[in-house]
Amino acid sequence: MKKGPILLVDDERAFVDALSERLRLRGFDARVAYDGTDALVMLQDETYAGMILDLRMPGIDGLQVLEEMRRMGLAVPVAVLTGHGGDEDRRRCAELGAAHYLQKPAPLRDLVEVINSMCGPETA
Repeated sequence: MKKGPILLVDDERAFVDALSERLRLRGFDARVAYDGTDALVMLQDETYAGMILDLRMPGIDGLQVLEEMRRMGLAVPVAVLTGHGGDEDRRRCAELGAAHYLQKPAPLRDLVEVINSMCGPETA
């Protein structure tokens, strides 16, 4: 079992639902938020071992989620997974505490490695 659930935040429902299912098949407890607002509510309601966060979302985007997490004092490890980011976004995410920055499409094995590095290895 993992230390706790992983929160997946992305407005592309088909993508994040498929990713969630693929992670569950590998033993992860994956939860989904389809926008930044829901993610922030979920972060207040439960403790997460890590989060995979998209940058470009309507409403509250990934950078705003990172800023709000910092303001709230939440220390959840975050990996940004984006199809639209550049060097400036990568720099800003690192400043806001993101542990990893990946470009879509990232191979599932890379995401699993990142999750394990953020959350620790699986234990029986």
